[in-house]
Amino acid sequence: MGPHPAVAAIRLAVRRVLHDVLTEHSTPALPTAGTTEEAAAAGSGRAPLVLVACSGGADSMALASALAFEARKLAVRAGAVTVDHGLQPGSDLRAAEVAARLTAMNLDPVEAIAVTVGREGGPEAAARDARYAALDEAAERLGAVAVLLGHTRDDQAETVLLGLARGSGIRSLSGMAAVSGTADRYRRPFLQLDRQTARKACMVQSLPVWDDPMNADPAYTRSRLRHEGLPALEKSLGKGVVEALARTAQLCRDDADALDAWAADADPSVRDEAGLLECAKLYALPPAVRRRVLRRAAIAEGAPAGSLFARHVEELDRLITGWRGQGAINLPGRVVARRQGGRLVIRQG
Repeated sequence: MGPHPAVAAIRLAVRRVLHDVLTEHSTPALPTAGTTEEAAAAGSGRAPLVLVACSGGADSMALASALAFEARKLAVRAGAVTVDHGLQPGSDLRAAEVAARLTAMNLDPVEAIAVTVGREGGPEAAARDARYAALDEAAERLGAVAVLLGHTRDDQAETVLLGLARGSGIRSLSGMAAVSGTADRYRRPFLQLDRQTARKACMVQSLPVWDDPMNADPAYTRSRLRHEGLPALEKSLGKGVVEALARTAQLCRDDADALDAWAADADPSVRDEAGLLECAKLYALPPAVRRRVLRRAAIAEGAPAGSLFARHVEELDRLITGWRGQGAINLPGRVVARRQGGRLVIRQG
């Protein structure tokens, strides 16, 4: 008798991602006969390391379990990282407990990393920034070729709705990418699976799950959306809202990728010999392409991508389309933009 359908679904999703990672790193994804120890020995010294980011919640525990299972059959070393944000009393003990559970799954290495969460961008954004910084550092230090994240289709739907509510552009509405980060480090195998599938997989495998109280705290926007907003939409519009939003994310991503490629191609054609952006040539571009060229230019001069919002790009765009002699514009990262002699000059201030 095969595994429970939920367990089979998450294992298949992880298997596909591992095959992709192995293909990209030129390591044959061949099954190894025999025990886990034999598989580990076969891959020792040459098998790429794949980490799972695990909070102890159902999504990431299901992901960790699937990675541990699939890694035994492939030339992959599987490890894990849990991040202690220090936002709740006893969070260090919780992180140690999660690390112990991951070690019991035969994941190696396993690390619990404590971080300090700042305040920039609000508590949710600050915690996310601290978490990704810790994961990046661990991946670099341990030599991991990929880090698996447990975001589900439900998380994707929430991300799309948050972008819509904030009046963000098409890139924000495209949600989370299945592959992202430096050198395509981050992989999200569960974007086509719902949250309930991951929870059911944990239940049938008797995996202990920790439900973070912050995920149910109405003080946080995503929590309110999860427990109030999406249920209200499903009540009004019927089932299938989550799936529809996830499809919207993929369609938006395809469009955004095409526009980004267009902007990258157009960028050299709107610069003078000194490399400065020429306002007249920028004005001739389609608005969606022009705004992308402007955003690329600001980021190239040091504006943090995560802090450069649509309103910043709109102000830049007005220097091209609504020029009335306005002064310099201050952008995140101490970047300053001004129009001078028909050129748009963007520099560190």
